[in-house]
Amino acid sequence: MKLNKLLSLAAATSLAATMAMAGTSNMDFAKVFEKECQGCHGPIHQGGVGSDLRPKALKKKSREFLAETILNGRENTAMPSWSSKFSKDDASGMVDWLMDWKNTVELKLSFDEVHKSWTKLADREALAKKYPKAADVKDVKDITFATERDASLVDFIDSTTGKVLSRHKAGFAVHVTVTNKHDPRYAYSISRSGKLTMFDIAAPGQPALASVQVGQESRGLAVSPDGKYVMAGNYNPGGAVLCDAHTLEPLKVYDTSRVINMDGQIEPSRVAYIADTPYGPYFSFALKDAGHVYIVDYSKPDFPIVGDIPNIGKVLHDAFLNENEGEDFGRYVQVASQGSDLMGIVDQKTKKLAAKVYTGKKSKPHPGQGSSWFNKKMGKQLNATQSMNFGQVVVWSSPDWKIVKKIKTAGGGLFVGTGEDTPWIWSDCVLGKPANYNQVYLINKETLETDRIIKVGKTKGQLIDAKTKKVLQEWDATQHEKVPVNEKAFGKEKILPMPAKLGAAVKDPVQPRLLHAEPANHGKWTMISEWTTGRIGIYESETGKFVKYIENLTTPTFTYSVEHRQHVPGA
Repeated sequence: MKLNKLLSLAAATSLAATMAMAGTSNMDFAKVFEKECQGCHGPIHQGGVGSDLRPKALKKKSREFLAETILNGRENTAMPSWSSKFSKDDASGMVDWLMDWKNTVELKLSFDEVHKSWTKLADREALAKKYPKAADVKDVKDITFATERDASLVDFIDSTTGKVLSRHKAGFAVHVTVTNKHDPRYAYSISRSGKLTMFDIAAPGQPALASVQVGQESRGLAVSPDGKYVMAGNYNPGGAVLCDAHTLEPLKVYDTSRVINMDGQIEPSRVAYIADTPYGPYFSFALKDAGHVYIVDYSKPDFPIVGDIPNIGKVLHDAFLNENEGEDFGRYVQVASQGSDLMGIVDQKTKKLAAKVYTGKKSKPHPGQGSSWFNKKMGKQLNATQSMNFGQVVVWSSPDWKIVKKIKTAGGGLFVGTGEDTPWIWSDCVLGKPANYNQVYLINKETLETDRIIKVGKTKGQLIDAKTKKVLQEWDATQHEKVPVNEKAFGKEKILPMPAKLGAAVKDPVQPRLLHAEPANHGKWTMISEWTTGRIGIYESETGKFVKYIENLTTPTFTYSVEHRQHVPGA
């Protein structure tokens, strides 16, 4: 039995004993929490992006308040309204279940169990020999990866045309996909259900080569710049798994089920971000609940931990590297502490904490891919993160680590991104109010002022001059029904074909929810996902003007341009 089945069985056995019913509710609270809530609130309810939901924390709040929060959500936070899926009895029952919940299972990462799940799906060497060059595009660097989260799909897109080349089943809620920069024909995805998959994006149809179940719930992923190793991080069981990047064979696990947190207590910790760096033969990863960052040296026998940087902050999450030119390129890991409202700056040269950049009380920084660029006007390298709880982009300089400016936007966001070929950093408002989460702010990298706003309504989209409010461009944003398709066999895996036609116009369109801007097409375009409408918008990177839509998708989120990320350290 593979690791995910074993762990799911253990978790189900533990949670079944604590299930409760309320009124007429027939909801399986444990199952719903695992699918819908665990990603933000944690596998043992300890919080993260979402609040701490352990009984001790919930006793401070009224049951009515908690039930109302489930039904109506909380503005300017990651907590959405669940009134479309929960009845009042469901919400009350969930509150009862949470308040009575007991953590009876603490899972430990096992190398043997991970290794047993390692599966070869295609012959890597035979495909490389048969297709020495890209088959479906001119160059593999033309490809952009996209995630269809709720459909559990990874998509490979020709980012010079917008054509979807293939869509692969890759585990529940695929979180991120990255490339091997040393040999960019190979790509890797990690799902929230703990499935790590390797693809050959040069071969026709971008087939999966291998998979391995690294845990029950996972997030982070990175590939060493020499192309030899890939590392994935787990929320549950806590830890990281190092694999051979050409075969996906597991080589070592780093268990974090018993670590010392910032309060001096021993507890399990999730692993949040994982990053590689061109600065040295290192992977670094965050112990989300313990406030540490570990640095692993993969050039040494047995891949030891050579750095342990403690007391960075509470609830560590995502991170990005600095892009200062010269010998410091990729030297600093800038990691978000959402429980302490700061960015911790880890120096990979000294293996110490270089600074703490405070982003504002209750700001909950979430840089996503982050932004790092050289500001000619100031003569400084600047860096930026989003704030989750309110509309704000925080900018600081390096290596003096001082706040330069806080820029107001329309609502809390998750991602801020930029590239060499755009004059802006692109900031979403995806956690803002519904009236505002259909906007992306284009902030000038030199003046640090908002120049333009992309706003997509239910029937039309607009590019707006932020200062004069003049509409610079308007386009048809009519929403279309998704065309259903059936899975088909593709070697040893199953894929979902891309429909060739567009569905009928939606009679009752929803408010588009925009997130994650990614440079593509060698800097000419920027792709923006629309979570609620099932499409990706393509915009000119230089002007912000709308180009076209990629339709027929399900909750698209993360995108990754192979060419763009070749130049970004640790991405």
